[in-house]
Amino acid sequence: MNNPYFPILIMAAVAVAVALGGLGASAIFGPVNKNKIKSSNYECGVDPIHMDADQGRFPVKYYLVAMTFIIFDIEVVFLYPWAVTFGKLGLFGLAVMFTFIALITVPFIYEWRRGGLDWD
Repeated sequence: MNNPYFPILIMAAVAVAVALGGLGASAIFGPVNKNKIKSSNYECGVDPIHMDADQGRFPVKYYLVAMTFIIFDIEVVFLYPWAVTFGKLGLFGLAVMFTFIALITVPFIYEWRRGGLDWD
């Protein structure tokens, strides 16, 4: 086994086996209590059962929750590689990241004051 990709192949096979094993175990041992409400879609506080067929619009709250997720997701996507290569970037990398954090703080404060972080 001199192939350097062999451990990656083993890890991928174990990951697939664990995923399929979990799905199979939940199908065999999981409860089967299906009804109309449990099978319906649920999107960010929108109750699809009481929506009219011609209404078709989502409230603004749906899009605000999506934008909040994107803001924090982008922050994590940029902070992790920066933290990994922090030693190589030096002061320039530190200044750029402080600028990014300052810019991302504006939507965070907006969400906080708007009450978007309060889950009732």
